[in-house]
Amino acid sequence: MNIHRIAVIAGDGIGPEVVAQGLRVLHSAAENFGFGLDLTELPYGTEHWLATEEIFPDESFESLKSMDAILLGAIGDPRAPVGLIERGIIGRLRWDLDLWVNLRPIKLLDERFCPLKGKGPEDVDMVIVRENTEDAYVQKPQFENEGTKDEVAQQAMLYTYKGTERIIRYAFETAMTRPRKHLTLIDKANAVRAQSLYTRIFAEMSKEFPEVETRHLYVDAACMRMIESPESFDVAVTTNLFGDIVTDLGAMLQGGMGVAASANLRPGEVSLFESVHGSFPQAAGKNIANPIATINAVAMMLDYLGEKEAASAVENAVAHLLTSGAIRSLEVGEHATSEIGDMVVDTLCASAA
Repeated sequence: MNIHRIAVIAGDGIGPEVVAQGLRVLHSAAENFGFGLDLTELPYGTEHWLATEEIFPDESFESLKSMDAILLGAIGDPRAPVGLIERGIIGRLRWDLDLWVNLRPIKLLDERFCPLKGKGPEDVDMVIVRENTEDAYVQKPQFENEGTKDEVAQQAMLYTYKGTERIIRYAFETAMTRPRKHLTLIDKANAVRAQSLYTRIFAEMSKEFPEVETRHLYVDAACMRMIESPESFDVAVTTNLFGDIVTDLGAMLQGGMGVAASANLRPGEVSLFESVHGSFPQAAGKNIANPIATINAVAMMLDYLGEKEAASAVENAVAHLLTSGAIRSLEVGEHATSEIGDMVVDTLCASAA
């Protein structure tokens, strides 16, 4: 029996509630598909920082390197300085573990959840491959004359050949696994000339993958196309900063942040899986948050761990509930957090019986 070592960081706000439902689904999958779990729950987040002034101890962080995967809830709380806990936990996980792929599937399951008129599941089925360890997010900000009317603030956008080449190659390889074999590069190299590194590597690497049809869009045009003709996208690759923006736009096309999940990957090594919504502290403890994004993240984690049958079963359970009308709405409060967890577990068990 395979036993998977998984670290769990429930985090802030609604994180503990949605992670609890994700873990229920994970345990049910393990029972029904014959694999074992060795879970290590870590307390890090704003509550822990307020109590101890500790964000992420080095010894605990180092222990993650022996894990198979990490499941993360949500990070962020207005009681902490903006960005302190986020950078200290999610930023450190991405950068110090070199989780260089941020993988965001965007798949609409029922047209009633799409805000675009006349668009259905056949129109919204794409994967965004976002570079995850470079760009402005990783660079330190610099301030001159801070707090005065002469203040100047700057933060560099830095790209390396290594980081750019590996994310573009991963995107080509991802496109090869899909029926359409179509890859879009999204950058802004006409204005941010440093991003010509992306344009040049993309053009050169396309020669290695002649089966993949390619196109190049500047990020403003890409955002327009995602609204006008989402069906024109299959796989897209982009920078860290632009990827953050276009994937949230894509999340709305599939029904909102409550269903959107992502993987932060270092292929072949410990990797991180999370919902992409915020911590929503106003809803914490009320049992009203939608846990589907976390459950979808569990499915992505199972796929990465090699539990393909279990991953597919979880995906199918969620899809059945959304397309059958059992889940009436994705609005906050329409279903209790635990109610959705019950439905997914029951559907999963029934399908495995």
